[in-house]
Amino acid sequence: MSEERKQTRISRRNALGVFGAAASGVAAGPMLLGARAAEAEAYPASSAVRSLRNGSGSTPVQGLHLQFGGDPRSQMVVSWITDEEVKNPRVVYGTLNGGFGSTASAVTKSYTDGHSGKTVWAHHALLSKLKSDTDYLYAAQHDGATPDAGTFHTAPSGRAPFTFTSFGDQGSPTVTWKNGSNPVDASGRDFEPNATPAAGDIVTGVEKVGPLFHLLNGDLCYANSGPDRVRTWNHYLTNNSRSARFRPWMPCAGNHEIEAGNGVLGFDAFQTYFELPSTETDPELDNLWYAFTVGAVRVIALQNDEIALQEGGDIYNRGYSGGRQLAWLEKELKAARASKDIDWIVVCMHQVMISSATAANGPDLALRAAYGPLFDKYGVDLVVCGHEHDYERSLAVRGVVPGSATLTPNPSQSATDVVESEFGTTHMVLGGGGVSGVTNTSFTMDDFDGHGHHSAYVQTEHVGKFNSVKEQEAAVWIGVRDDMHPYGFAEFAVDPGRHPGDMTRIYVTYYNVITPTGELKVFEQFTLQRRRSDGGNRHH
Repeated sequence: MSEERKQTRISRRNALGVFGAAASGVAAGPMLLGARAAEAEAYPASSAVRSLRNGSGSTPVQGLHLQFGGDPRSQMVVSWITDEEVKNPRVVYGTLNGGFGSTASAVTKSYTDGHSGKTVWAHHALLSKLKSDTDYLYAAQHDGATPDAGTFHTAPSGRAPFTFTSFGDQGSPTVTWKNGSNPVDASGRDFEPNATPAAGDIVTGVEKVGPLFHLLNGDLCYANSGPDRVRTWNHYLTNNSRSARFRPWMPCAGNHEIEAGNGVLGFDAFQTYFELPSTETDPELDNLWYAFTVGAVRVIALQNDEIALQEGGDIYNRGYSGGRQLAWLEKELKAARASKDIDWIVVCMHQVMISSATAANGPDLALRAAYGPLFDKYGVDLVVCGHEHDYERSLAVRGVVPGSATLTPNPSQSATDVVESEFGTTHMVLGGGGVSGVTNTSFTMDDFDGHGHHSAYVQTEHVGKFNSVKEQEAAVWIGVRDDMHPYGFAEFAVDPGRHPGDMTRIYVTYYNVITPTGELKVFEQFTLQRRRSDGGNRHH
């Protein structure tokens, strides 16, 4: 990260205190927000403390987080949750030089959890007509509550350098109560069975990098695995707010976002907590797939449970959109690859097409069959996913190994340091976001075909929940694997080049989040490169 970028981020945070007392429509006393925004409280304040702060005892602003609107250059969504209905939810905002000069009303969505009967309200304010590549300051509030604040930077207009990060399979690092009265035992598995301190450390790691945005590759907090799903979501959003209030965290839904009793498809919680740039008109499908553009990068987020053979959620949802998602995907890919303004196509999804960890789920044959031809046809550059709780990346792949019953991805090149993306797709499994059940020690080490290739176990037939028929294949696509460290995330630094037809590059760094200290350590670095699309050299 450049020194200029570091200084910009620091100045935005400091501005929380500078502009706090002068905020339009916000009382000066409660707006001493600098420290509160930079270091989000681990738990909501007690009602007594809230009453002293704002005189009303109103439910506080909780879980403050950002998402891009439909145009990341000019739109940002500010979201927060409450455990009661509130009046007049709104966001005041403005540039660092101008202060809080504008107000946007929030739209409120709610759901009642099918297990506990608890209702959650989520408030989403769309900030529009923003200037591209500009720092903004904002404060979220509703009547009677102390405002909470953050900053953000809008996306650039046109080709420009920027950085984003990605991981999946996070969980919540919270220690809480067992059975409503007793502290959890040492294992912590009686309340949030997928929780580890790494789920908190990794948020700090993302903030150290300071990306423009972050991609969450599904299985966010594993609320469906715990007895109090609403509380788990609350802890998750509170933890991530330490970063998500400063930069959009853009999620895709994984199998653990499917919660029994929460809607026909089980996605009511996910669809309530987030307001994503979806164009889907069916409310049952809203927020489940979407796309956005930053610079010359088109990001496409998918919901894989519709396609995958594996049954991994509370409800088996295979085929739920009747093909609408797949048709939308091809339309998006075709438009992106035809555009002279788009160089890179990045797909964010949860389940995987490549994996060689035996203790994990394995590649899914249905995903390979549905997505593989489309990724090849339209030249998808990068796929980031999770589901397997480890780090693994493929060689660049294009097509399938001839005669392969499992549609084994065929390597188009053997290089792992500099990858020519025009000739193949790189898949990155980034499932080390903090979940407890790690799989990095279970990578295959056999010589399966007598040519030095390890094997993988591909899901080929659905049997039951987390139970599939698997077929062994030679994993000729294996690129790099990390069997030493379970937790980490990837940073992607985009260099757009200077002139039409130039080489454009994405410099990729994978960081380990070291346990138990939480410090970052570089595991590997490599480069993706291709020609810009505005130089006449078009993929088809």
